[in-house]
Amino acid sequence: MRLTTRTNLATRVLMFCAVNDGQVVRSSDIAKACNASGNHLGHVIHQLQQHGFVETIRGRAGGLQLGSRPRDISIGKVFRIFESSVPFAECFAGEQNTCPLTAECRLRGFIFRAVEAFYHELDMITLNDLVAGNCGLESILKLAPERPDACSARNSAESVDA
Repeated sequence: MRLTTRTNLATRVLMFCAVNDGQVVRSSDIAKACNASGNHLGHVIHQLQQHGFVETIRGRAGGLQLGSRPRDISIGKVFRIFESSVPFAECFAGEQNTCPLTAECRLRGFIFRAVEAFYHELDMITLNDLVAGNCGLESILKLAPERPDACSARNSAESVDA
């Protein structure tokens, strides 16, 4: 199984926004930090905004921020939205399915259950699970901090203990 670029970018955008929660961030900052094309990122941000994951703000001081608390954003829901247009196998492609085995193939049922199990696992993960206490991720994605945070305080304490 391979996730689409859009799903990958959607997750990066949400993690960037969560690490910088409470701030309006610019898509150019996300693109730079996440090694992403600004054009692709724009499409992803638009789709995230349509589904309420982020709020966009127009104007000179504009940008985007999370539309919900990180603990309320299900990674499974995000993946379903971004992966729904891509069938896992040809037999799941509806009218585009040309496989002659579909009516009698048992593999389709097993694949269906496996994909559902995959999404079930992701449904139990929130954006907060990905970012809370993840100091390494924060060091990559955090904009200039306005005040010391838990990771900075923890890293300072570890330096003193060493």
